[in-house]
Order: sequence, then C-alpha cells, then structure tokens
Amino acid sequence: MSLQIGDHAPDFKLYSSDLTEVSLSAFKGKKVIIHFFPMAFTGTCTEQLCAIRDNFSFYEGIDAQVLGISVDSPFSLAKFKEVQNYQFPLLSDFNKEVSEAYSAFYPEFVFGLKGVSKRAAFVIDEEGKIIYSEVLEEAKDLPDFKAINDSLKA
Repeated sequence: MSLQIGDHAPDFKLYSSDLTEVSLSAFKGKKVIIHFFPMAFTGTCTEQLCAIRDNFSFYEGIDAQVLGISVDSPFSLAKFKEVQNYQFPLLSDFNKEVSEAYSAFYPEFVFGLKGVSKRAAFVIDEEGKIIYSEVLEEAKDLPDFKAINDSLKA
C-alpha cells in the first residue's frame, strides 16, 4: 500500500556516500525532500539530481534538507556525487528496505535487474508527515519540481 499525504513518513537509517549513517528522524524540525532514483550515472537520474543541484539555493533559503536515495552502493554514490558536484547527501538503500517502505520500488527493472528504486519524490514536513508524494512508473519521467517547490512554500 502506498503512502498518502498526511501519513507519517517511515523513518530510516542509511549510509551516505561519505559512509556516515543518516536517519530521517535526525532532520525533525525541518522540511525534508527525498528523491528516490533508479541508478547513479544514468541520464534521467543525472538530470533529476542536477535540477536539484542547480536550484540548491532555493532549498537552502528555506532551510530544507534534500536527500537522494538509490540502491547503488555508497561507493558508486560517492563517485556520482563527486563527478556531479551534488551538495546534498546521497544515501545507499542497497538492501532495498527504504524504497519498499515508500512504495518506490521496481521488483524487476530493465536488463533483468531486480530490485531498483523507482523515481519518486516525497516532501516531509517539520513533524515528519508527508505533504507531497509522487511515485513515477516510467523511469524516463521526471518528478514535478514545481509541485514539489509549491508544497515546500505552502
């Protein structure tokens, strides 16, 4: 069953690209934008995260925390982050538990790859409640950044 607006966002602890443990609950008191993406170094994922990178001052200006999550290893994510100069943590959901908890999960993806994050975006308010939720079925589609930003401003 997918998460709805108003639901409490499932907490998680994942390792980031710099090998530190990051939990959602650590950001209580500030808005959090979670971007799930299928795979580092692929075209649409790069486009998705670069859109965040290039508008990062907006998120900083409203003191919102951006998190990127994929099933890639922390080591792949570290290289991806370095190459693209992302200013926000990339978290490894290598065991696929968080992607599944957020219903942002392909049991089977392209090239016979099993267990990959769907492209998805969630905005979580200061109290840990979901105020925006978008899970895309088509990996080539991008999240609605305007709707995300509108929910942050609301």
